[in-house]
Amino acid sequence: MTIFSEAARTEFSALYPEVPGRLHHGLHDHDLLTLPALADLSERLDPARVEYNLGDLPVGIAAEDVPANGLSIGDTIRNIDGANSWAVLKNVESDPAYARLLHDLLGELEGDIVPKTGAMKKLQAYIFISSPRSMTPYHFDPEHNILLQLRGTKTMRVYPPGDPRFAPQEAHESYHRGGNRNLVWQDGFSDGGMDVTLEPGQAIYVPVMAPHYVRNGPEPSISLSITWRSAWSVAEANAHAFNGTLRKLGMRPKPPGRFPASNRGKALAWGVARRLGM
Repeated sequence: MTIFSEAARTEFSALYPEVPGRLHHGLHDHDLLTLPALADLSERLDPARVEYNLGDLPVGIAAEDVPANGLSIGDTIRNIDGANSWAVLKNVESDPAYARLLHDLLGELEGDIVPKTGAMKKLQAYIFISSPRSMTPYHFDPEHNILLQLRGTKTMRVYPPGDPRFAPQEAHESYHRGGNRNLVWQDGFSDGGMDVTLEPGQAIYVPVMAPHYVRNGPEPSISLSITWRSAWSVAEANAHAFNGTLRKLGMRPKPPGRFPASNRGKALAWGVARRLGM
């Protein structure tokens, strides 16, 4: 079964790698993506691959301030309609059946990806299960990402990648040296992003490190996020990490270039710095 039609691939190719935007998909009623199947999956995953908490959160909240919901992950998912919670199952490709699903999906897009950003690396999948009106706070992610909406609706507000107004260089440097993905929210950001509302059968492509937050609609939501790294994105990440080293030495380094800049020099320098323990 083909999930991304020829028209959907054309949509994706026009966006990739730097422009966020809506796509369409044909992933409907898959046996692996029902609530009972996901609750069972959550209970056999390594606990380190499960994150869940109360869903009624402010847009900007520090990771250490996010409250627990008092339930087990299985009970959270089985009762998501009334649990007022948000849950993510990480690296579900560790399960063979979900690994096959991920590779089938990204295999359909490989021909539109590799010529632009190089070989696909570190293919991963995440599943988000959210109560009505729950919130995923303002953050960024290091991967190329397609979020496929499967049940319910949600609205993502996504901001331009690489714009220091919405994610300062220091935040990138901190993240790529082991810091948290959550970003500091400012009320002045309210009008700077683009809202994309997703219904089942729709998806959004989110570029590497594009700041965003997500608000769920009035019904429980299930979304599948399929992600990958590329030669380009790995080099950009390493360049940010090396800039963090330079900043610690009192310098004011120039930000890495966004695509199609290669950032090769700083990426190689970070490899040397790591070997030296810097």
